[in-house]
Amino acid sequence: MRSTIWMLSLLLIAFYGCKETDKTAEEVAKIDVELKVSRFDKEFADATPDDIPKLKKNYPYLFPKSYPDSVWVAKVQDTLQVELLKEVQSVFPKFDVQLKALESLFQHIKYYYPNTTLPKVVTVTSDVDYNNRVILTDTLLLIGLDNYLGPSHEFYSVIPKYVANGLDKKFLPADVASAFAKKVIPSPKDRSFLSKMVYYGKELYLKQALLPQSTEDLIIGYHPEELEWASLNEEQIWRYFIERELLYSTDNKLEPRFLDPAPFSKFQLELDNESPGRLGRYIGWQIVKAFMDTNEVSLQEMLKMPEEELFKMSKFKPRKVD
Repeated sequence: MRSTIWMLSLLLIAFYGCKETDKTAEEVAKIDVELKVSRFDKEFADATPDDIPKLKKNYPYLFPKSYPDSVWVAKVQDTLQVELLKEVQSVFPKFDVQLKALESLFQHIKYYYPNTTLPKVVTVTSDVDYNNRVILTDTLLLIGLDNYLGPSHEFYSVIPKYVANGLDKKFLPADVASAFAKKVIPSPKDRSFLSKMVYYGKELYLKQALLPQSTEDLIIGYHPEELEWASLNEEQIWRYFIERELLYSTDNKLEPRFLDPAPFSKFQLELDNESPGRLGRYIGWQIVKAFMDTNEVSLQEMLKMPEEELFKMSKFKPRKVD
């Protein structure tokens, strides 16, 4: 009898959860978003030295005053730059698909944050500056398209594989969502490993809310098999953190081991090479999910909560695999 009641409760939760999701989708669809895109990368690729003054006038924020025109003239004529621009045009002859995804993203942003100003989108090249592939300000969204040519592109041959794996256009909307998340999520209240995990968990949860059609592997930047590994080993990961009393540690070495981009997480065990990097972020995401599943709190309220308070109220228990 108890088993039947429990199953009915789960079905009711799922039913009302789906109805709420449908209602949100309907409200989001009503929000009018039309982004303006300027393909500076194309304009620069087609430019001659005589076009530099016009480009500077149209895009003053892309031409620091400390650089003389001779620098830009040399760049227009540089063979490596020409080849880079050519490859970008090959992968992004049009921007229609990406624009549609970005407009959907900003519809969701406007739903949760109505006062957000829509930025002007400008596509550029950045000499493969993958640490700054997306820059979002209050009025501008700069996207370095040379960071999205595909993980096996020859330009990325000297880049670590775990970094190159993320240089794919399928991750572009998620990268923009990350840039927005960093603007609205307060920094952790303290320096503990737990607070940092929950902070990244908030970011991933917000990204999923803003990109509801994206799969979880795209949200976190994993391959599907890496996400599966994290899910199957969730209990063991959590036990490791607990047994070694890492949650309230302020040891900065924990960041490169479990939070920063890396080829694998560093448990200092044999399983290291099997694991994906950033498993601390993955666990933080599960903590935030557990909290939101059991507490009637808005998305915006959750993002402002102290990380330790959120953790305690989440009653988080890692997923067990039989």
